Amino acid sequence: MKAYVAGVGMTRFEKPETREWQYWDMVREAGGAALADAGVAYADVEQVPVGYCFQPSTAGQRAAYELGLTGVPVYNVNNNCATGATALMLARQLVEGGSCDCVLALGFEKMKKGALGGGADTGARGGAADDWSSTSPVARHYGIMAARHGFEMTPPTAQIFGDAAREHMEKYGTTEAQLAAVAAKNHRHSAHNPYAQFRDVYEVDDILAARMVHRPLTKLQCSPTSDGAAAAVVVSERFAEERSLTGLVEIAGQAMTTDTEASFASGSCIDVVGQPMSREAARQAYERAGLGIEDVDVVELHDCFSVNELLTYEALGMCPVGESGKLVESGATTYGGRWVVNPSGGLISKGHPLGATGLAQAAELVWQLRGEAGERQVPGARVGLAHNIGLGGAAVVTLLRAA
Repeated sequence: MKAYVAGVGMTRFEKPETREWQYWDMVREAGGAALADAGVAYADVEQVPVGYCFQPSTAGQRAAYELGLTGVPVYNVNNNCATGATALMLARQLVEGGSCDCVLALGFEKMKKGALGGGADTGARGGAADDWSSTSPVARHYGIMAARHGFEMTPPTAQIFGDAAREHMEKYGTTEAQLAAVAAKNHRHSAHNPYAQFRDVYEVDDILAARMVHRPLTKLQCSPTSDGAAAAVVVSERFAEERSLTGLVEIAGQAMTTDTEASFASGSCIDVVGQPMSREAARQAYERAGLGIEDVDVVELHDCFSVNELLTYEALGMCPVGESGKLVESGATTYGGRWVVNPSGGLISKGHPLGATGLAQAAELVWQLRGEAGERQVPGARVGLAHNIGLGGAAVVTLLRAA
């Protein structure tokens, strides 16, 4: 049975502690918008997977209760930065498997100011070595990093991705300007996104001149902590026909992968941060959809740091390994190029409330495939790809097709 996204919604992503709201307020706004967009009531919803990382168990229920008290099952989902896409995947599986005809996927996060620590599960901040102690689910990942690069007193997440960038530069000749070009592109795209946390435009020189977080990554190449929520209504073909729903977008293919030996065997941070997971998730998603990267028009990918966008180009098959710096420099991943990548501004500029990120990517692609993205519209977009990854680890690739 096919599964379709019938409605999407999201809040604006905000800097933490700048807006007076709670996570349930965010979900009321985003979930209510998705239901209205789909043209269905909460009473029609049969199950609700809810993604978040920083709230207690059953926070999903507290949030979903703002939409209605119908007694439907609510599942609390946590997969680090891949949490939102995981909630969407559960919704898709429930519909495709015939268990449900209408599922609401929700994702939210209310975060604290400051850099993310060694693992979202701990809520750690800053650069202390014990952020990734032996009790952390990501201890193995950070252990690989430390064995090859040592440990510096910089935020651990920026450090592990920054070390991946150093490896890419050393091995393939990637330049700091090419890394900065990713951030400059995404900041430029976000200028047209009213949901984005940041809408300022920066040139490559501005990116390079910003405060260094962990060499070679400057502040403007790092996604911020954010508050916000996003939602998607997933329905069956039968339900859509019975309700005469319009604006449907098909989930044409989707796959999740977790770490394998390939993540750790090389001792490379490029592998530890998830390039092998992303490559395999993309392969499976392409196979299930009967599509390839050549069929894709618009991409929302997980640019938690500028280097991860380059690594993901390679994982998705957009260019050969080692040539991603040249790809972004060529203009192939912006308007007028072969693909438009992160028209929303991506995580770097739109923001990154962990539990909401994957669903916000889906929302942007649904708007693009419907032709509803306003000034950031990708002309003629028919197929979109979302890539959401979480350290620790999980990678989800979703192919969406205009119905």
